[in-house]
Amino acid sequence: MQKKDVIDLIKYHAEKNDSGFRDKAYHIAQVFDKNGDTQLGEYIMAILSGENAFTPQSHSRELQFFSVIRRPATGLFLPDAIIDDLMGLITAFDKNMGIHKALFEGDPGTGKTESVSWLARMLERELLSVNFSAVIDSRLGQTAKNLVSVFDELKCLPHPERIIVLFDEIDALALDRINSNDLREMGRVTSTLLKELDELNESIVLIATTNLYDKLDKALVRRFDIAIDFDRYLNEDLVEVGVRLLKQFQERARVQITDARISKKVFESCERLPLPGELMNIVRSAVAFADKNEPADGLRRIYKSINGYQLEIATLRRQGFSIRQIGELLGMSKTKVAQSLGEVLDE
Repeated sequence: MQKKDVIDLIKYHAEKNDSGFRDKAYHIAQVFDKNGDTQLGEYIMAILSGENAFTPQSHSRELQFFSVIRRPATGLFLPDAIIDDLMGLITAFDKNMGIHKALFEGDPGTGKTESVSWLARMLERELLSVNFSAVIDSRLGQTAKNLVSVFDELKCLPHPERIIVLFDEIDALALDRINSNDLREMGRVTSTLLKELDELNESIVLIATTNLYDKLDKALVRRFDIAIDFDRYLNEDLVEVGVRLLKQFQERARVQITDARISKKVFESCERLPLPGELMNIVRSAVAFADKNEPADGLRRIYKSINGYQLEIATLRRQGFSIRQIGELLGMSKTKVAQSLGEVLDE
């Protein structure tokens, strides 16, 4: 952290510039996290999220079509471009200028739903997720009626300014009416949704997610103030996600933390890194099943799970691993690795 960051924090506090203060504090948390001080970064995030001060509203238990989402405060493993967009959303919501509906689009596992939870913590709002299983009904016209009831419940909330509403995978309700098999029913549901969105209280922040952006009804897309594309992961972004996830899960399991350089090399060597949702499952399983007496066992499991084959000395060497790194990964001495490769040990 630089001296300028401290000065900016004091300035924003003195000016009562809440959005500027929050942006700068979040930046500082990111710096700590990237520099290896994960616990301090998470502590700052917890303070920003207001976890100790925010109490969910009791009325939420009485809502028929909603579930209350409560998740522990965690960091976001997202590219900087998406983080910047999310911070921009926070600023826009705080200004109360009528911007309160956002659409998150992208493939499964790109962090859309987790980002909504993070926004709720940052904005100190309760997160209500629509239960589509209760809304969608096979009886003709009933889904549209249930949808009206969903928004009627929102209209009755005593403190709408404390709410974020999540329509997770909104495509379950509103695929393009032209492509629908049941044009009349889909048209009725989508038309109802459009009308209710137009009349939604601007104090309520509504965020929808979709994996099928291109198939959404265009009239629905226009109802949102902004759409954020989560399909913006470069390979280097996924490598960083993998390294950070590995460290996080190793800390949680209280096992030896793998050297970041060799961890990064393993992820870089993978032919095709999966998106964060799948990558998280792979890394978590690898750490959970790894032999505690074999520091590199988790990395070997990750490598095999992603590439589909075991680590081999010659393959690792072609992928740019040093003799020392190959020895660490395979639990072999450098001399034995060099002999296997027919190389002279000069490292």
